[in-house]
Amino acid sequence: MRPVTAPRPAGFRRALALAAFVTATIACAPHALAQAASGTGFQPQVGQSGKDVIWVPTPEQLVSSMLRMANVTDKDFVIDLGAGDGRIAIAAGRDFKARAMGIEYNPDMVGVATANAAKAGVSDRVKFMKADIFESDFSQATVITMYLLPSLNVKLRPKLLDMKPGTRLVSHAFDMGDWVADETTNADGRTGYLWIVPAKAAGTWTLDAGAAGGALTLVQTYQKLEGSLRRTDRPLPVMGSLKADEIRFTMPDAQGGRREFVGRVNGDRMEGTAGGERWTAVRTNKPG
Repeated sequence: MRPVTAPRPAGFRRALALAAFVTATIACAPHALAQAASGTGFQPQVGQSGKDVIWVPTPEQLVSSMLRMANVTDKDFVIDLGAGDGRIAIAAGRDFKARAMGIEYNPDMVGVATANAAKAGVSDRVKFMKADIFESDFSQATVITMYLLPSLNVKLRPKLLDMKPGTRLVSHAFDMGDWVADETTNADGRTGYLWIVPAKAAGTWTLDAGAAGGALTLVQTYQKLEGSLRRTDRPLPVMGSLKADEIRFTMPDAQGGRREFVGRVNGDRMEGTAGGERWTAVRTNKPG
């Protein structure tokens, strides 16, 4: 159910690879097409043109694997960007009891997806809307799913990074550029990627941790952190990471080892433990 747009000039070998991918999918898709017709009068065709992509459905096995990797439950609101025939949103509602919304630009495909949701008996919690994903507000989602080209993923990336920490993002086949995935899965010869939106921890913090406290400066690159702690004339190097709002960072201790700080980021405050002792931090300056 996912689009894969026609390859733009980016090298002959990449073009061949994408062409082979689409050809292979078309060859194994008759069942998907029969399912997608759904009595609406519109017959979707694998490879049909869309606004930004062509339509190629995601295999059902990978749909299930991606949703499991994202730990989808009945507490989630899943939004599928470029919903196609609706199978990802429908699977989220049918198999994981989540609320789901599919955003699709092609009104005929919206009709197909809506009919498929009715056939699956999930119309009460799975809806579809005709809209442009780049002009849509999907900030209320707890899980985002997509099957877009890398260039489109990267274009969406700033908006995705501004979502609530802990939001899970899953993509079929294509990555997010230099934002390394937190996890991957493989099914039916295809790869799915998972990213967890990290809290924003960059800036200067006043760290209150007894003798280990001081002025903590953190530089953030997606879920990775580096920086320094200044409590004397010599700054101590700091390395760390984020998973949603959970932060972990280490710095040298007086014994020549490294002391680990574990805690949570809540806006401009952090708190947690280090070696069994409590610590807190308040942000005094944000970058930019």
